[in-house]
Amino acid sequence: MNRPTIYQFTFEQLAAWLLERGHKKFRATQVWEWLYRKRVAEFAAMTDVHPTCIALLEENFVIETLTEHTKQVSADGTIKFLFNLSDGNLIETVLMRHKFGLSVCVTTQVGCNIGCSFCASGLLAKSRDLSSGEITEQIMKVQFHLDAAGQGERVSHIVVMGIGEPFDNYKNMSDFINTVKDHKGLAIGPRHITVSTSGLAGKIKEFADSDLNTNLAVSLHAPNDELRTFIMKINKAIPIAKLMDAIDYYLAKTNRRITFEYILLKDVNDQVEHAQELAALVDDRRDLVNVNLIPYNPVDEHSQYQRSTQESIRAFYDVLKKHNVSVSVRLEHGVDIDAACGQLRSKQIRAAK
Repeated sequence: MNRPTIYQFTFEQLAAWLLERGHKKFRATQVWEWLYRKRVAEFAAMTDVHPTCIALLEENFVIETLTEHTKQVSADGTIKFLFNLSDGNLIETVLMRHKFGLSVCVTTQVGCNIGCSFCASGLLAKSRDLSSGEITEQIMKVQFHLDAAGQGERVSHIVVMGIGEPFDNYKNMSDFINTVKDHKGLAIGPRHITVSTSGLAGKIKEFADSDLNTNLAVSLHAPNDELRTFIMKINKAIPIAKLMDAIDYYLAKTNRRITFEYILLKDVNDQVEHAQELAALVDDRRDLVNVNLIPYNPVDEHSQYQRSTQESIRAFYDVLKKHNVSVSVRLEHGVDIDAACGQLRSKQIRAAK
């Protein structure tokens, strides 16, 4: 049986685990610093940790379980990593360079069951959730890459928008967030972390009641039920009215701005009338809403969807602006590599068959 990664613990969980085995809490502080500040790759490098504690850790855990399968580097500095998990499954992690810092997009599941018709992640059904440690290790693998480059760069922002539905793996996602934002370790502030959901209404309310305090993005992609159900099958179970009820709960509870992600599909959801419907949908919430328009990256040459024209994108943007809706167009990264989420993974799996 493969030993799990030590990254699976939040600090409090690690301290409790060590305490149960006769070690005092300061041992957890030592181990934590070695993992996230000094970023060692083996327990034996933790030179000030007592040998009995080192032996205990080595018996039960490893530090690294992910291995690099493929790496694609874009001309704009974006890097897409394809990692092998210990069970042989493949996941994607992406490093993006922004003016405000270095952002990493992490995966939370092997495959996805949400079934959005435009998304490469949904081409392969979910086979399992990732552990919190496997999610955290994605950040660490990227940070190891940056450390090896010797430029003193560090991951400053995280988006939980990779393969899978984060709220369908809620507990592990929450533990991951508590790990990476811990001030004794990576200390990535919650306002530098964004979690994206396809719209699991119950989990949005649970998220509002939590102390995670990160940003929330919701994949909307259509302004009415008929069109959203055509694009996203989850809308059959959670129609827009139910989703908006959960969003209103979140806004009232947190008073924090929410982002609606809206991928523009040529002649499907990108017309002026769609923009007008969207403006009406968010009107009562517009003080706490931003709409992020996303130019579509075709999954492959057989995709049923095409990229909206620049004229359509501008017209859609202008309608929202005229209705005083906060709106932006997502800056694209990695357009010269397999940019769409899940695209590199699905390509590699198809090639192996």
